[in-house]
This record gives sequence, C-alpha cells and structure tokens, in this order.
Amino acid sequence: MDVSNTPSALLAPVDQQLVDGVLARSRRALAKTITLIESTRNDHQVRAQRVLTTLLPYTGKAIRVGISGAPGAGKSTFIETLGIYLIESGKRVAVLAVDPSSSVSGGSILGDKTRMELLCQQEGAFIRPSPSAGALGGVADKTREAMLVCEASGFDVIIVETVGVGQSETTVAGMVDVFVLLQLPNAGDDLQAIKKGIVEIADLIVYNKADIDERAAQFARVQMQTALTMLRSNSPNWRPPVLTVSALAKRGIPEFWAEIERYRSTMSASGEFEAKRRRQAVNWMWGLIDSGLRHYFREHPVVHAALPGLLHDVAEGRTTPGAAAYRLLHSLNG
Repeated sequence: MDVSNTPSALLAPVDQQLVDGVLARSRRALAKTITLIESTRNDHQVRAQRVLTTLLPYTGKAIRVGISGAPGAGKSTFIETLGIYLIESGKRVAVLAVDPSSSVSGGSILGDKTRMELLCQQEGAFIRPSPSAGALGGVADKTREAMLVCEASGFDVIIVETVGVGQSETTVAGMVDVFVLLQLPNAGDDLQAIKKGIVEIADLIVYNKADIDERAAQFARVQMQTALTMLRSNSPNWRPPVLTVSALAKRGIPEFWAEIERYRSTMSASGEFEAKRRRQAVNWMWGLIDSGLRHYFREHPVVHAALPGLLHDVAEGRTTPGAAAYRLLHSLNG
C-alpha cells in the first residue's frame, strides 16, 4: 500500500468530506476519521492512510503529553482538572484515553467519559476512549494516528492516558513530547517505579492527592528528588522536576503546566524537541513494519497450513520451539 504520493484530489468524495470536516473542526468528522483509522479492514486502512497523508501538513503544532501511573493514582481526575484549566486558558484539549481490554472476553469498559463528566461538557474538549485490544503496552495501536488527526483539527494539547500497567509507560513515552508519571504519596509507588525503571523515562513526576497528607507528599517529593540525582537523565538540558498537586482540590495545576511549558521551551531551544519527534516517527515506521510482517507471516498460506501441526508438536514436546520457528520462517523461502 503506497500512499506517499496521494494528493487530496484522489480522495473519494466521502473521504474528502472527512478531511474537510476535520480541518473545519467538526467533532463528527473527527470521530468518524478516528473510527476509520481504528478499523481492521484492509480497504478501510487504505482509505485511512490516504486521509492521514492529506492531513499531515496540518499536524505537529500541538504539544503531546503522556500521563501514566498506577491504578488509583487519580489519572482521570488529574486530566479532567488539567483539561478544564487549559480550556479556561484559551486552549483546546483532546484526550485519548486507552482502556484495558479483557483478555478473556475482549471487551472494554471505556469508562473515561463517565469519569471525566465535567470535561466532556466543555466546548473546547474532545475525549476519545479506545480499547487497548491487546496492543503491546496497553496503548491502542492507532493512538499515534489519532493524535495526528486531533492536531489537524486544531487541538493545542493532546493528552494520552495509558492503562498504567505492563509496558504502557515505555510505549506512550515513545509517542509523546513529554511523559508524566503520576504517583501517590505513602503508596510505595516511588520505590517500585525506581526498581522498574519507569522513573528513567519520565520527564515530570507528580505526586497527586497531596491534600490527603501534605507531610507525606512533601516527604515523597524530597525522597524522589534525591533518587533522581542517582539516575542518568534522558537529556543534558533537563532534570525531571518533582511536583505535588491535588487534582480534586485544584491545587498545583498552574505550576504543573508551567513546567510543561518550560520543558517545551528548554528542549526546543536545544533542538532536542524536534529531534525527538523525528526519532519517534522513524521508530513508529519500524513498529508498523514489525506489526505488518507478523500479520503477513501468520496469513502466509504455507505458514497457515503448517502452523496447526507444529503448534501441536511443540505443545506435546515432539519438537522444540526453536526448531518449529526455524521451519516456519524458512518455509517462506519456498
């Protein structure tokens, strides 16, 4: 599928309507375009890539913020309070919230619109809950494309909320400009975060619900700041700050956003901001290639025919996983 040279004039009328609607900031067109992008049908993917290619010149102006943290850290409340603050400051905010899909039923609750009821009512907000659908790291496969569409539709801030489990932190950090790790004081999250290496990829660390126990929150902040001095920073120009906020009490939000603006200014001045985006775009391409190759491999007729028998042999111990994989891979050579 080559859409690199696809001018908008080649778009089907229905897809040109989507493009025009997105650029005109139509919520309906925005939602329908993201739905098209998330579709697994091959013909829909061809159309989606053509639409994205047409929209690409209108992207890149928003700041992309990833927010992750353990369940219960108050991510939804934090995002809602932050979103309302930004809208009152004259910005338009899009929230791409990824809900975990059940590994048993495949279903997803998609409850972020319920948890962000006040933000949903804001004219300058757009909230799109999407199921992770088993995507690596709990981040929906098409989140990156959805970010581009939201940017083309004129949103100033794109917030990606992750599931907050598994490898979601690493995955979202690879698609946003600034990655925020939300922590709870007195929950032991700080030590666990350091052990798992999550802190090493964070650009800002925020202790939420500081109003519950301010002394504990300040102690956790100082402890984390001390720990950060022993870790190598991602950038020679930026040392991740540690903040305390209370999203519920609406405290510390302006200070938090001031740090986001300072990060963007500092990284832009050094050239790291755009370099990071270019690196992410290349990594994104390779990720899509890897995903496409896995799909091609599984759907190849030779592999499709041999796979059931080899799976059975591996499960029964009649052959090794390595031998089975070698045979399947080399079967593609004819």
